[in-house]
Parts: sequence; C-alpha cells; structure tokens
Amino acid sequence: MLPIAAIGLEQVRLPVRDRLRAVEGELRDMVPSGFEELDEVGDYLFERSGKLLRPTLLLLCDGIAGRPSADAVKLGAIVELLHVATLVHDDAVDHSARRRGRPTVNDRWTHQVAIIAGDYLYSRAVIEVSALGKLELVSILARTANRMTVGEMRQLVLHDRLDFTRDDYEDLCEYKTASLMSAACELGTLSGGAAHRGATRAYGHHLGMAFQIVDDLLDYTSSTEVMGKPPGQDLQEHKVTLPLIAALPKMEWSERRAVETLFADPAPSAGAVGEIVDLVEARGGVDSAREEARSRAGRARDQLDGLPPGPCLEALRAAVDYVVERVR
Repeated sequence: MLPIAAIGLEQVRLPVRDRLRAVEGELRDMVPSGFEELDEVGDYLFERSGKLLRPTLLLLCDGIAGRPSADAVKLGAIVELLHVATLVHDDAVDHSARRRGRPTVNDRWTHQVAIIAGDYLYSRAVIEVSALGKLELVSILARTANRMTVGEMRQLVLHDRLDFTRDDYEDLCEYKTASLMSAACELGTLSGGAAHRGATRAYGHHLGMAFQIVDDLLDYTSSTEVMGKPPGQDLQEHKVTLPLIAALPKMEWSERRAVETLFADPAPSAGAVGEIVDLVEARGGVDSAREEARSRAGRARDQLDGLPPGPCLEALRAAVDYVVERVR
C-alpha cells in the first residue's frame, strides 16, 4: 500500500479512469448552448480538466457492488456541472480574481456574465438529470442545489463576523461542500448498489467536511505557486474559517485587537494578512483545524467498513487519505 503522503488523485481514479474520460465527453456535449457568447465562457471553464473528484466518487460508489450502471457516467457529468456552477457563483459573490491560477469568469468578463453562466450550468444540469426519467435522482440533485445556495447565503450573511462560531462553520461546510459530495456518493450507489446507500451518503458527508476544512487550512499553509492564489486570501476577504475560530479564544487582548483591526480594513495589506496568518498558527489554529480534518476523515473511513471488497472500495479509502494530505 502507498504511504499516505504519496497518494494522489490518479491512484484514486484508477478503477474508473476510462469512465472518467466518458464523463469528460458528456460534459463537452452538455455545455454548448447554441449562443456564441455563452459558449465562449463554457469553453473557457471546461477547456482544462478539473480534478473531477465528485464524479470520481460517484463512479467508485457506482462500482462498489460490481454492477456499474449506464446512468452513472451522465450523472457524474451532471454533478460536475453543479460543482462548476457553484464555483462561478462563489467567485462572483466574493469578487475573486483568480482560481486555480487562472482569471475567474467575473474577472475575465463581468460579474453579470458570471452569474448568467452559473445559472446556465445549474439549469443545464436540471435538464440533463430530468432526461434520465428518474424522479428520485431529480429530487436528490434539486435538494442539494438548494442547500448549496443556502450555504452561499450563510457565508454572505456571516461574512466579516468574528463571532462566527464553530457550529456556524460546520453548518456552512455541510451546506456548501459536504452536501454535494454526499449526494455524489449516494447517486453512485443508487445506480450500482442501493443497499449501501446510507453508508456511502455518510461517507461523502464526512469526506466533504474534511475536504472543506483542508481547503481552509491550505489558505494558511500553502503558497501562491501551489494554490494558484495568494496565501491568506480568506483573511483578505474577511472570511472566518476554522483555523481562526480555533485560535481566537487563545489570543491575548492585543492579538485579538490586531485581528479586529484587519477585519475593519476593507483592503488589508499583504503584510497585515501575513501577520495574522502567523498569529493563527502560533496560537494553535492550524494544528486544531488539521486535527479536526483528520477526525472527519476517520469518520468517513469508518463508513466503508462492511462494504464489498474490491478496487473501488480501496480507491474510496485512498480518497480519504488524498483529501486530508493534499497540498492544493
């Protein structure tokens, strides 16, 4: 077995590598609108393959019982459409200029174009899942899209608030990130082995929680070269995430005041952000968040006990290690 640090996404994808290529083909077929200006945005969004983590999880869960479904490839593409739609909207709401080292849609075009493009991807996903003719699939995806939208509103309302609690943070992670990973795993199991639906849904939930915590952790620990965005961007945008939540109660009055000063500044300097990043690490916020991510990962791994053995199960286990140990 590979050491944890050596596990990459390619190892996770291995049992479904060929089916993921089919997912990419489905995406290319789904995105065109017939309207040149909108198709230009779609081409930009999908000209490079993303991680396809959610379709990967869906296909692995689809294969867990050894009865892969023909619907799973299309469902994988639909889940990726939803995911990309949320990224486009997130960047517009946050006025983010870069994602994965590239200009965002709102930076390259306009905020209006970004909102329209995100809406188009959402509605395209609804059309595609409806065409499968299975009401339960529509219900799961519609409910998930609704929860993700509520999650984005939660983040907007709680933006800039240092009284943002750990419970608030967990609710936000569940709505924004874990809901779609959980749905992807459940959809895959519905296609290929419905008896395991509860276990894979819970697996996806805990994995999604760990994924978001690690994402927020990387904002404190990674570099621009690795992440494609500057470290401390969440602080720059006045976002309160778990490292800061965990560190705040351990800060001296003067340190807390420094954080409040940064959050009161509409455009804090890179130096000011760097000081708070260092302070959060010194007060144990980074270690606390890392511990919570590993705890969630362990809960995800526990859900796999009793599932049918085979390459897909081993890849789902590897996905847990990949999520926790990733550097980008």
